[in-house]
Amino acid sequence: MKNDNYLICLTGLPASGKSTFANKFKAALEKTYDKTRVKIIDPDIIRQKISPDKFEPEKEQIVRKKNLEIIRRELERGYLVISDDLNYYSSMRHDLKEIAESFRINFIIIHIATPIEICLKWNEARGSPIPNEVIKKIHDKFDNFDKYSWDYPEIIIDPSANNDIESKVGELIKNHREWLKNIKYMKKKDRDNISIQSNLYAENLEKISRNYVGKLLQNPIYLPIKDKILRLRRIFVKNIRNKSLVEADIIKSFKNFLEKGLKITISESSA
Repeated sequence: MKNDNYLICLTGLPASGKSTFANKFKAALEKTYDKTRVKIIDPDIIRQKISPDKFEPEKEQIVRKKNLEIIRRELERGYLVISDDLNYYSSMRHDLKEIAESFRINFIIIHIATPIEICLKWNEARGSPIPNEVIKKIHDKFDNFDKYSWDYPEIIIDPSANNDIESKVGELIKNHREWLKNIKYMKKKDRDNISIQSNLYAENLEKISRNYVGKLLQNPIYLPIKDKILRLRRIFVKNIRNKSLVEADIIKSFKNFLEKGLKITISESSA
């Protein structure tokens, strides 16, 4: 069983609000759990030491290596670590996943999905520490969350559209830390039963959501947005995997999730 600790991988464009989220998350965790020690690892601090007041792309590999070394060091010290970095390639996120696995701790991806237009404005407002052209290039290179089963965000938040970050932090804490804490002291037999039930629920969740999408895509009006529907399905499954819903509630929740993500209304006859 994993340790009751976390490596949080933030991912998003420069100037997207990752640091604001990280600090609110840190404060909420330390307030909720008195003995929880949280460390935010911000590579901007490393960059500033290596290249004061100047962004040098050719030195990013050095920054990345040092960043991973510090994350390992703080995890060894027992801190819950938040990686406040861009992590825009899936390979970058995988580096963090491997570190989490080496410590046998929980790994969570949180996507700060601020639109690029807002990021550029926020970057200019803070004095353009990173050239806007660099932000545009990162946006163009950003790996979507559709390659690997492990590479999907637990939470997607757009700070420019939703300022209620505290509720998102609370949701994350409730869905993961409390669940793990509750099963930590159970007898092995009870944990095994929960594991079996959890696997059955996960299989059922996959089947129900896939069937719903299959019926939905029989309607040709949804074919142009097929890729987005499939991506949202994967995110939905991961977001509610720790819940226990009956089929009717899964379908209802999935329909609402799709409508919100696609900004459309799905008729009952379509699915």
